[in-house]
Amino acid sequence: MTVRNRVLILAAAVAVLAAVGLASVLHASARADRRDHTQAGGPRVTPGTVALTGHGRMVFRNMAWGPHRDELTSVPAGEPAAPRTASGVKCLRFHAASGTGVCLQAVHGPVSDTYRALILDARLRTVDHYDVPGIPSRARVSPTGRFAAWTAFVGGDSYAGTHFSTRTAIADTRTGVLVPSLEDFRIVKDGRPYRAADVNFWGVTFATDDRTFYATLATGGRTYLVRGDLRRRTVTTLHPNVECPSLSPDGTRVAYKKRVAGLPKDAPWRLYVLDLRTMRETPLAEPRSVDDQAVWRDARTLVYALPGDYGADLYEVPADGSGRARRISTAAVSPAYLR
Repeated sequence: MTVRNRVLILAAAVAVLAAVGLASVLHASARADRRDHTQAGGPRVTPGTVALTGHGRMVFRNMAWGPHRDELTSVPAGEPAAPRTASGVKCLRFHAASGTGVCLQAVHGPVSDTYRALILDARLRTVDHYDVPGIPSRARVSPTGRFAAWTAFVGGDSYAGTHFSTRTAIADTRTGVLVPSLEDFRIVKDGRPYRAADVNFWGVTFATDDRTFYATLATGGRTYLVRGDLRRRTVTTLHPNVECPSLSPDGTRVAYKKRVAGLPKDAPWRLYVLDLRTMRETPLAEPRSVDDQAVWRDARTLVYALPGDYGADLYEVPADGSGRARRISTAAVSPAYLR
């Protein structure tokens, strides 16, 4: 092959790569532009006042394309598909209870994004903020509003794999005191003190006593439900193969995602409920893999997100294993029920 032919081939290859790169940029730009415009047939969203007080409302992150994408929106809890009222406050993850909210946000920089946790009052005003060391994953507020917790990925970006690391923090919303990592707590595993370099925590859920919480502990390639004590700064293992627990309103049951043998590695979970008194597990009537920390709509029903056309849709399923799952809202994630 002559030098001239080699040069021509190289030039052609460079031209093809440039065309592919340009097409990718234009496609991404067009997609981003479409996200700023309301999609036909999507939920109706209008600006208004959103508060974290009262009862009978559901507040969540709106995923519908348009000018209010990623904003906290509100609908009647009994009409989850109703027109949405948008707050103007954008969050990646959100939860609220007793007039207090936690909002995990991205801060867009010229080179890369950073993240922060905002503590919100009942009118969605920021009363405190904390740096978050990685990509936000889970968020919870205690039933009294006294504590807020969040989890971030600080290495890797999926619970489905094995090569990831998380950081879970808990903030006292009254005093501002922060527990930057649950890894500082003393671990009691199988009745004995336990220490290991590979410990990870995620998915905090709180009891009503402003002291007890539950979370996932991962170590040695396994996961465990742990009960935590904020005063003693301890966590104690209770049950294996539990991820992203969610405590029922009466404090007697935990909903969670469980890895089930034989399922695909990238979709390994099924929803279960654990009775904390008997440690009896009940599989729920959701046949798909759920990678979410479900919320209790009430004592009988769980709500959670599954992938949808615009990011995620919300579904509900009975908590006793009966019935079937059904979609209740499109283009929505991170719901919180105001009680």
